[in-house]
Amino acid sequence: MNSEISKSLTSKQLHEILKKQIMNLELKPGLNISEKGISEMFGTSRTPVREAFLLLSKEGLLNVYPQRGTFVSLIDLEAVEEARFLREHVERAVVKLCCEKFPQEKLISLQMNLQMYKLYMEKKDYKKLFELDEEFHKAIFEGCNKERTWNTICEVERDFQRIRILTLAFNLSIDEIYSQHKSIIEAIENNKPDVADEIMKKHLTMVNFNLDKVKMQYPEYFK
Repeated sequence: MNSEISKSLTSKQLHEILKKQIMNLELKPGLNISEKGISEMFGTSRTPVREAFLLLSKEGLLNVYPQRGTFVSLIDLEAVEEARFLREHVERAVVKLCCEKFPQEKLISLQMNLQMYKLYMEKKDYKKLFELDEEFHKAIFEGCNKERTWNTICEVERDFQRIRILTLAFNLSIDEIYSQHKSIIEAIENNKPDVADEIMKKHLTMVNFNLDKVKMQYPEYFK
């Protein structure tokens, strides 16, 4: 990273960078990190790093242990299930609303997202696939004026998001995700709320079927 840019990084900017690295698993669950190491990595002083660490700790993404150090938090399976439960039931209600009225420009946005998803499936770029998946679901909430609901869900589903990244990295369900996204678009376009509801239910419970495989592959990532 350019040293001049690094030195000007604020604690808020560092927080966002580190948060993204934790969420996309560049910083692995259980990894020991230090203020000194991060400040050297970004070429900045320890003060903004310390402040960023404090914010991440409050969000549950870092655990600080006296005499031991600071660690990226392990994935809590109870938190995963609670977030999945919340998201499933809220998003099923939201997608049914979308089938009643949905802006044409948002429908086009979903269709373009689907095309991009297929492209990155072929490239096997799981980080980009995760970003596209998030954009797809965010657009559904935006399409029926439920942006704040989406933002609220995002605040409580951090471990659920990390599980989804692992699922994609392990090449699980990528084809099925594409197929379900396509079916959700068709249900919205054809005003079929019951169909959309059923597909969304299957879509958001897939993580349960993949969890054992992910845990077996990465046992050190879990509480």
